[in-house]
Amino acid sequence: MWIFHRADNSKCFFLIWNQCLYYAALACLLFSTVRTDVACPEDCICARDSGTVTCRDGKDTEVPGDIPEWTSTLILKGRNISTLQRGAFMSNGTETELTTLSLSYNGIRVIEHYAFLGLPRLHLLDLSHNSLEFISARAFHGLLELRSLYLNHSLLPPATEQLSNALSTQSLPNLHRLELAGNMLKHIPQIRLDMHNLHALVLINNSIESIGGDNVTTLYQQRRIRFYLSLNPFRCNCELEAFYYWLKNSSQCPDAGRLVCSEPESRRGVPVEKLREEDVDCMNENLEAVSYVFLGLVLALIGVVFLMVLYLNRGGIKMWLNNIRDACRDQMEVYHYRSDTQTHGASLCITDINREAHRALIYSVTRTSSSL
Repeated sequence: MWIFHRADNSKCFFLIWNQCLYYAALACLLFSTVRTDVACPEDCICARDSGTVTCRDGKDTEVPGDIPEWTSTLILKGRNISTLQRGAFMSNGTETELTTLSLSYNGIRVIEHYAFLGLPRLHLLDLSHNSLEFISARAFHGLLELRSLYLNHSLLPPATEQLSNALSTQSLPNLHRLELAGNMLKHIPQIRLDMHNLHALVLINNSIESIGGDNVTTLYQQRRIRFYLSLNPFRCNCELEAFYYWLKNSSQCPDAGRLVCSEPESRRGVPVEKLREEDVDCMNENLEAVSYVFLGLVLALIGVVFLMVLYLNRGGIKMWLNNIRDACRDQMEVYHYRSDTQTHGASLCITDINREAHRALIYSVTRTSSSL
């Protein structure tokens, strides 16, 4: 126990106490555990200067749970993450500072509800090149700042039907760009475009053959949105009329020059913009169809009249047929009589010839004998 009676001794005490505190703090720093926010997850590459963490080709089936707090861009690629569970990106129940999240080529099949909780500042989400079979209606809940959502080459038919519900909520009020390329879509997805702040909808390389009048009306109403539609097999017939005039009169399709026809064969490869108005004129096609129908009705009427005439004159027709039959029978009897006569005459002629030949042979033999 220290006991001091003078001021000089008290100064010495405070100096010793400060040194003890200093060494104690230094010991705590040396023997304390390393914080996870400065460590890099296993099988990942961390670049703190750019705030990027890249994890490729790992065997993990879940999202790494030790992502550094300074991470702004997280790239997970080539993993075996089949299911994105609720709060998959929350570290110890806290929010992260991620602004960019790339999850392409991970074999993701299921996105559960609230899977992206804890990412309030996320601006870009890339889910391309997965095999999505199920998307919860609340899958994107909490992404209030999301600007771009990429779902290229990812949607299987069940997920395609569920996408409209997942995008119809108020979860994505600031979504500017939605990419759905390469998903074999046959129609523009039935999503509430007016509920989002969309500026670009990418639908290239799908299976869209025609865009009906109802969808074209929606396109006209959403004038701020740019639609990308190249590499679709458009069927250039009357059904494309409304879309054709929208394409000619609107600037909402930046890749309009690359839209080409796949059917019919006579127009294959022809740019949709280069079609003539008569190629998609429903009136002409309808008139042509009406003409064929009218011709068919006329021919059917003529057939009915002809059958009625036959029915009303069935007695005379029967008599006429009987007369023709009798005339044919008489003619055949004459033919048989002539045939028999000719056959008998021919046989008599052959007999006479044989008889004369026999006589000539006997005469020649007799004469020969006499000369000898």
